[in-house]
Amino acid sequence: MDDATGAVVVGVDGSPGSTAALAYALEEAARRGARLRVVVAAQVPEYWAMAYGMVAPPPISEVVAGAQAAGQQEVDGVLAARPDLASRVPVTVEARAGAAAHVLLDAAEGAEVLVIGHRGRGAVRSALLGSVGLHCVLHASCPVTIVRATDVTGHPDRAEEAAVSV
Repeated sequence: MDDATGAVVVGVDGSPGSTAALAYALEEAARRGARLRVVVAAQVPEYWAMAYGMVAPPPISEVVAGAQAAGQQEVDGVLAARPDLASRVPVTVEARAGAAAHVLLDAAEGAEVLVIGHRGRGAVRSALLGSVGLHCVLHASCPVTIVRATDVTGHPDRAEEAAVSV
């Protein structure tokens, strides 16, 4: 059985939109009676920089471990705020090395839904979908829900869902 089957997958990165997406995904997993898989994309260090005399980047395993710890800390904060759901929804946190859109699409293969935070700051930029969100909406094999921390009019926690067919 695929690891994502029967799961709500959510991408987190520590941003306000990510925290809103995580809270929404927790509620969605509870509603569906599904597991919650929290995925953190760990950006791979740019090793070419060493050729130009820059400090050597940390090993990939260290970067992934740091991303895992940051993701777990974000999850712990949301679960502390919702102990009623924390006891009902099995939650796992995983970090994977790579570009966010590719990591999320891979993790969401076979999932019930992929939940990600909306990007953008300010009235104009917040009305636009970021590149990771757009890539996921266009290429995901499951429905994708984009969650805003606040919408452009200032109302909290508005979710926009885009069902994506294969």
